[in-house]
Amino acid sequence: MTPHQLLATGQAATDRLQAVLQPFALLALRLPVAWVFWASARTKVEGWNIFAPSPSAFFLFEHEYGLPFPVLSAHLATLAEHILPVLLVLGLATRLGALGLLTMTMVIQLFVYPDAWVSHHMFWATILFAVLALGPGRFSLDHLILRRLQG
Repeated sequence: MTPHQLLATGQAATDRLQAVLQPFALLALRLPVAWVFWASARTKVEGWNIFAPSPSAFFLFEHEYGLPFPVLSAHLATLAEHILPVLLVLGLATRLGALGLLTMTMVIQLFVYPDAWVSHHMFWATILFAVLALGPGRFSLDHLILRRLQG
């Protein structure tokens, strides 16, 4: 086998491997970060009324986080942390969900926990940026909807 044939064979094998693994890798990116935000969301409510943050959530936003407009911030964060992770898991409006959670990550980093970049936020931001850039992959409702629309 010539060096050119060897390279071509190696490239073909790499292309096949990427075609098989990429959808799983893109799904694997979406799930852990969705879980982190979902778990955080569940601490902000009692029961399943995502429109009614708990008294402890209001306390956190006012006293620990120190964000302006703590009542509005608590409502918006509670809704976002419930809705956006579901979008990521389903792969529905995936890039929008990733952008929303990336924005939340940066707000948390800049205004709430500025010392948590290396321990948490760098990883969340990297994953969310990758999802934003690469999209959800084949294992997503976005992919199914696009295929359906293309006929």
